[in-house]
Amino acid sequence: MNEPVAGQVYEKIAANVQGVIRGKPQLVRLAVAALLAEGHLLVEDVPGLGKTTLARCLARSIGGDWSRIQFTPDLLPGDITGVQVYHQGAEQFEFRRGAVFANVVVADEVNRGTPKTQSALLEVMAERTVTVDAVRHEVPRPFLVVATQNPIEMEGTYRLPEAQLDRFLMRLSVGYPNLESEVLVIMSDCAGIGPDELRPVVDLDTLRQATEEVRRAHIDRNVVEYAARIAAVTREHEALRYGASPRGSIALVRAAQAVAATYGRTFVTPDDIKEVAKPVLEHRLILTAEAELNQRSTSTVIDDVLKQVPAPSSSTNAAVPAGQ
Repeated sequence: MNEPVAGQVYEKIAANVQGVIRGKPQLVRLAVAALLAEGHLLVEDVPGLGKTTLARCLARSIGGDWSRIQFTPDLLPGDITGVQVYHQGAEQFEFRRGAVFANVVVADEVNRGTPKTQSALLEVMAERTVTVDAVRHEVPRPFLVVATQNPIEMEGTYRLPEAQLDRFLMRLSVGYPNLESEVLVIMSDCAGIGPDELRPVVDLDTLRQATEEVRRAHIDRNVVEYAARIAAVTREHEALRYGASPRGSIALVRAAQAVAATYGRTFVTPDDIKEVAKPVLEHRLILTAEAELNQRSTSTVIDDVLKQVPAPSSSTNAAVPAGQ
């Protein structure tokens, strides 16, 4: 039996990215899973840990168009979406496309842009379209935003609005490397190995085939109910002011389908739901003021929720088509 296309795509992209991103296999797995789910990815951590490098490696591994937007306080919404330009000789307006018209958009340090500029991404991230002067323009498919941001505590940053955070399928943290991995990173840098040296390993047609395969991944109704219960319990948790929305539970299932594909499976298990619970839900939850004062985190809240919600037994995980 041939290996699923999505599994082959994962292996190729992961191997390519890990030639630069050393010692972070789980980070790479989840990042590629977001790509296979055609969901947007937010990478958050302190400066210098390779957030932008990871984004660029993903973009360069795909044989499509990619663009990079460096967010700064003086960046304008039109720089992102595009503008109408009047040609006096032709006496007509022409739409000049912005940077979002690419298959992969690297939004670097997205929280350094002003709230008005950040909001320029809301429509295109949700609907894959851009509306300028009441005219809708479709962006290429597949379409993925890989955004990086520094922690809110860093000077010169603006908090991303909840509506925008909810549009990211996952939020990942890079974290500091261990000693061996850091040595490899330094040696790679000395050898001039970086994102610019990477070549595409997957063409767009194959990637589209893989994303369609992920959407068709089999998932038992009991596993879907497990994901829905997790989301529902977050809405009642005493430490949370707001829990996960139905968009969050949908994202949980989509991400689990993609992670299953990275393991070469065409069906989803409860363990897949558990594996993606934190990267999918953490950024969608809002703590109460009391919980913040007590230094609670959304990560520990999700740990509590996963303990409260029993996972379905393996005997209930017979594969049936998604949506049945």
